[in-house]
Amino acid sequence: MAIITVFGATGYAGGHITDEALRRGHEVIAVNRTGSAEARPGVTPVAGSLDDEALVRDLAAKSDVLVVAVRGTVDGEPFLLPLVPALLAAAAEGDARIGVVGGAGSLHATDGGPRLIDSPDFPEAYKAEAGSHAQALGALRDADTAAHWFYVSPAAEFGAWVPGERTGVFRLGGDVLLSDADGKSFISGADYAIAFVDEIDEPAHRQTRFTVAY
Repeated sequence: MAIITVFGATGYAGGHITDEALRRGHEVIAVNRTGSAEARPGVTPVAGSLDDEALVRDLAAKSDVLVVAVRGTVDGEPFLLPLVPALLAAAAEGDARIGVVGGAGSLHATDGGPRLIDSPDFPEAYKAEAGSHAQALGALRDADTAAHWFYVSPAAEFGAWVPGERTGVFRLGGDVLLSDADGKSFISGADYAIAFVDEIDEPAHRQTRFTVAY
């Protein structure tokens, strides 16, 4: 059993990861700004935010894994990127791993091709959020740190508007977008969470990004 702190535990990805972790017998410290996560067996709700350095250090010391399932931007301004150094320092000091719920925009459309965010068809409305997450991934990769982190990009279609079902069948990839035979790139919230908690249970990706899709 692991103790897993989930920042953004009431969001789409954070909620699915919390549910999957509980299904496997882990303990979850569920963090959001209001502390409104459901108090149920195995869950300890905590009011707080990733930008509270003292809280992050305290939870890193208590946890085996810190899950970061938060937006890259808040009110149009970068949120996650400036927090990367303190997050890495807290994790290294507390000997906790970091798992980041990433975005698909930093994935490459093809091997050696442009990133999705750089393609002409990428929606303008999502560029700030996707760009901020891409920068956070870059900061993780560039950091001189002993912290064990991993970053999981979902398929292009991922979110509460396309919830899908829990199948337990999916593919893992690296930096290139995964699509099915019909060209569709999709993963349900439940199956994304399975892949994410698989990495918590059996670490295979240290200081790297991987992606999951059908």
